[in-house]
Amino acid sequence: MPYKIGTKQTTKTVEQGIAKQVLVAKDADPRITGKIVELCDAAGITITWIESMELLGDTCGIDVGAAMAALIPDEQ
Repeated sequence: MPYKIGTKQTTKTVEQGIAKQVLVAKDADPRITGKIVELCDAAGITITWIESMELLGDTCGIDVGAAMAALIPDEQ
């Protein structure tokens, strides 16, 4: 399954009901991650906490760190 990476993209997929799971870096700024945690709780979307922004970036296949990413179904 592909990822939508970054705060804006992740928030958008959760609000649209597209996200199947959200990955959040433990070392990301809580002021940034707080809103997505609330949105996921309200929508019943599972949050997986990743140790660091760097590891989250690696998981998503990018060369930079990321605060969060959403796992979305394959687009047809």
